[in-house]
Amino acid sequence: MSELAVGAWLGTTWSTEDIVAVAKDVEAAGYDGIWVADHFMANTGSTEVSDVPLRECFAVLAGLATAVPRVRLGSLVAGMTYRHPAVLANTAATIDDLSGGRLVLGMGAGWQLNEHAAYGIELGPVRERIDRLEEGLAVLDGLLHSPRTTVKGAHYTITDAPAVTTGQRIPLMLGASGEQRMLGIVARWADEWNCWSTPEVFAHKSAVLDEHCARIGRDPRTIRRSTQAILQIDGSPADAPAGVVAGSVDRIVDVIGRWRETGLDELIVPAIRGDADRARELFGRFHTEIRPQLD
Repeated sequence: MSELAVGAWLGTTWSTEDIVAVAKDVEAAGYDGIWVADHFMANTGSTEVSDVPLRECFAVLAGLATAVPRVRLGSLVAGMTYRHPAVLANTAATIDDLSGGRLVLGMGAGWQLNEHAAYGIELGPVRERIDRLEEGLAVLDGLLHSPRTTVKGAHYTITDAPAVTTGQRIPLMLGASGEQRMLGIVARWADEWNCWSTPEVFAHKSAVLDEHCARIGRDPRTIRRSTQAILQIDGSPADAPAGVVAGSVDRIVDVIGRWRETGLDELIVPAIRGDADRARELFGRFHTEIRPQLD
């Protein structure tokens, strides 16, 4: 079994000083990646506006590119609806250059209702979002990985556009769980794949992704795979809602072991609930009590 990478998902409700400080802490502790969400306001589950301010994902990543020198840095994940992909490609290439080639560009179709409604950003029905994602990925992949790119679509059109990279390949990661179209898009475009999961869900989705890869003749082993769940160390498993792994250290180690058996490459530890001090406690306990048992 290969070594499991561990990433730290930082909160964007924190001050920028706290974001940088926690990033330096987790890098020094030996974490392998730092991840930042791409949202403009807290999710309310509806079109109701939230007054909780969030730091902008790619501005944060640009700052971290020069503040922490070793770990991978990634968006988890950026909504295709928020920015024209040609603009985003240039942003990503600049951050990747600043970091010395450590950026992972995580993308998704977009989903959060309130920020789209409040800021007048078109969301559209699910099918349209997925169509837009596919076109946007063609733009991103071309501008980041090819000398010239032309895309003529319903949502994006670029013509003989030159590459925006400085030479190194920027991995594209897709956040996806839909089995009919989204995992097929992962198989076609992604270097990496991410989803929220349990070990059972991850195993099933991963098998579906393998089937999509087989249909297009791609080696599924070329796609790096990551997942996350909220970890509540010493929490009650009986009271844990979906998306939360709670219990003793031994129980959490067992759950992570079952993820690894399904082919997981990276576990991302979210600290997106609560302040920076709470995040430091979680990252510290994971590093000292859980990670040593994963080797």
